[in-house]
Amino acid sequence: MRLGLAITRASAVEPTWTTALVAAGWLAAGHSLRIIEPWDFEVDEDGRLVARSHCFEPDMGLDAAELSRALLRRTAPRRIVPLAELDGLWLRINPLNTGILTFASAAATLGVPPIPAPSTLLYTAHKGFLATLTDVPRPPTLVSRSRSALHAFARSQRQGVVVKPARSSGGRGVQRVLTGRTDHLDRAIDEARTHGDGFVVAQAWLEEAEDGEKRLVWMDGQLVGAYLRRSAPGEFRHNLRQGGQPEPCEITARDEEIVAALNPHLARTGVWLAGLDVIGGMLVEVNTLNPGGLHWIQALSGRDRIPEVVASLEAWLTARRATHSAG
Repeated sequence: MRLGLAITRASAVEPTWTTALVAAGWLAAGHSLRIIEPWDFEVDEDGRLVARSHCFEPDMGLDAAELSRALLRRTAPRRIVPLAELDGLWLRINPLNTGILTFASAAATLGVPPIPAPSTLLYTAHKGFLATLTDVPRPPTLVSRSRSALHAFARSQRQGVVVKPARSSGGRGVQRVLTGRTDHLDRAIDEARTHGDGFVVAQAWLEEAEDGEKRLVWMDGQLVGAYLRRSAPGEFRHNLRQGGQPEPCEITARDEEIVAALNPHLARTGVWLAGLDVIGGMLVEVNTLNPGGLHWIQALSGRDRIPEVVASLEAWLTARRATHSAG
């Protein structure tokens, strides 16, 4: 199979990223890979959807580190590839890029399934998605652009709130605000508004956050694995980019309950891979834009999960291409 991989910037891909690990696993499974950056898409003079691509073949024998190095040094062959020749287009873009989403939507009309569909990514990558899932265990949450509504919600939470942008990742623009600190809340709202689309999330603070945040990697209805992230001293955010430290952990019965409640929603929207963040038995975030974590799950467990991830991707693409053909 030939997979297109749309990424924000090829030279930024690191060998520990889920993107690099799955891409190298895809090559190891005997498939071809075409890596495409936002500026590489084009409609040619004949009206074809094409892209200038970094082209990788299985006989190159590249692991994730070698693949990352080839992208950094731009040593892979570059060719113009018609999108219609791809078996799928995996969207790994952060922040969201409307140009890539437009071309991915057009490719879908040719029978090339985007992973996930652009409409799915726009919806599920917004933190308003989780806030609408009232049957999923989650903290009390408000998503709004109204300062007065955010203040009223914060006053109702005895332990304070976490304020964050509705579209962002990596802990950017996220602050904890104690109850009664209206001045701090205003600053946190202003900061969150500078990221994403201007919508702000206020989520009840969970005191169990002191014990860490669990990252579950979810794949097509199943959990691939999990690890715990502990915040750095003096920092409440658990993100590794903010100094958080990874530790091994087990998948619990409560984790399975959360997944069972979430599965119908992810299946309905067409998500294949997601990162689920859990604190104190509550789901605090669903990450479909850049659901990382495979590296740490493998490193901490000593078990290679990439072959099963690749097999799942193969099955996912095959099923969706068959659906398109039948339609």
